[in-house]
Amino acid sequence: MSKPTIGFIGLGLMGRAMVECLQDAGYDVTVLGNRDRSGIEEAVARGGTEAGSAREMAENCDIVMLCVGTSEQVEQRMYGEDGVLAGAKEGQVVIDFGTSLPSSTLKIGADLAEKGAVYLDAPLGRTPAHAKDGLLNIMCAGDEAAYEKVKPVLDVLGENVFHLGKLGNGHTIKLINNFFAMTTANAMAEAFATADAAGIDRQALYSVMSAGPLKSGMMEFIRNYAVDGQVDLAFSVANAAKDVGYYRQMAGDLGLESRMSTAADATLREARDGGDGGIMVPEMVDWMAKHLGSKQS
Repeated sequence: MSKPTIGFIGLGLMGRAMVECLQDAGYDVTVLGNRDRSGIEEAVARGGTEAGSAREMAENCDIVMLCVGTSEQVEQRMYGEDGVLAGAKEGQVVIDFGTSLPSSTLKIGADLAEKGAVYLDAPLGRTPAHAKDGLLNIMCAGDEAAYEKVKPVLDVLGENVFHLGKLGNGHTIKLINNFFAMTTANAMAEAFATADAAGIDRQALYSVMSAGPLKSGMMEFIRNYAVDGQVDLAFSVANAAKDVGYYRQMAGDLGLESRMSTAADATLREARDGGDGGIMVPEMVDWMAKHLGSKQS
């Protein structure tokens, strides 16, 4: 049985690694990028095809995948006379691998359904290095028949592939996960900065904290930077601020008032808006050490 043709939109670090993985597995991939053409050129050099527009891609591919940064960027590629929706067709599956707002996901899903196509949300865990080797964690949600149809492709990209129920559940779970992760990361960064102010050795603090139930992989990421200067979590403050902001918007859409995300949201926004959006989340240890006393009289 022949492999489905795949269209891939968004060739940043993660997207280009996923495209390489798919091409290595023998899939015919058509690509569409944005300003940075390096990922496009790499894919074409491996035998891929560059699409002239998202509409053209949708008209010619069985599966369309998106891996872009925000819901706004997803919608820019979906709508308009040159968007995916304009070229969508009966039986087609469109997959959003980004971390998007569930409300946007549901709207796009309904619009694609009118064309006979199916939308799946499938946010990712792990890194571009994992993507290249087909070892991602994929949190897929949406129509189960469509999921089963594309699962052989998802299994090429992911070591752990989950089906999480109705459309939007993947993005909802990812946002809950990232809210919790970024709250933990920023709390640990502040803990180290407070220890500095009190004259307490960072490793001594971590040894005590990690000996009990607080220990977690996220704490270790922050410790590795705080103590060893090692960045194991390549996730920017700007991206973290976006995800926590999306979590708060999602909670509001559900009629909820999130309390626990308030501090993480305000802190990440302050860092981002102050010019530090490009630093990695573990580097918030330095940011906290610099700014914890900034509002004292």
